[in-house]
Amino acid sequence: MKKGVLLVFAVSMLNCSSGDLQIETLDFNTASIQYCGSLTTATQVFFKLNDREALILELQSGLLQNVPSENTISSAIPSQSQLRYRAFSGTVDSGYFCDDVPPVDPVVIEEISAAEGNVLISTIQNPSDTTQFEHTISLEGVSFVNAAGERLTNLALEDFGQIITVED
Repeated sequence: MKKGVLLVFAVSMLNCSSGDLQIETLDFNTASIQYCGSLTTATQVFFKLNDREALILELQSGLLQNVPSENTISSAIPSQSQLRYRAFSGTVDSGYFCDDVPPVDPVVIEEISAAEGNVLISTIQNPSDTTQFEHTISLEGVSFVNAAGERLTNLALEDFGQIITVED
């Protein structure tokens, strides 16, 4: 009898959550970078959608400039720029972020803000069209912490994407 109780206890301990985040990986590498309205250097909110998930990047004001960068420009998360992960109850599309009146469905079932990391931006001027500037946005050292204090740092989020702005 003792062995049976001990076996049940051992099996139940193996099935219990160890307190880790429910989200094991964040992979938005195949998702394209999106934004609302016309893209300019004043655009600050960018997002990537992956079925029932979204990765939302809010850049600090003035970070994008139509000037080639000699060095990579860095913005600290969360003190200067913000990065959020959201999980939804259903498939999400750009209307959720861009419509004047956001849809009621899908519902956000989880939101986690990045507690640390950096946004890195390098800008080059298009040599064949000098009015265009290509901005490569990367993420470095991103760590998400949920409300329970659990940390997720093993992420595949390094390349956020590229955008092109046009000189005014």
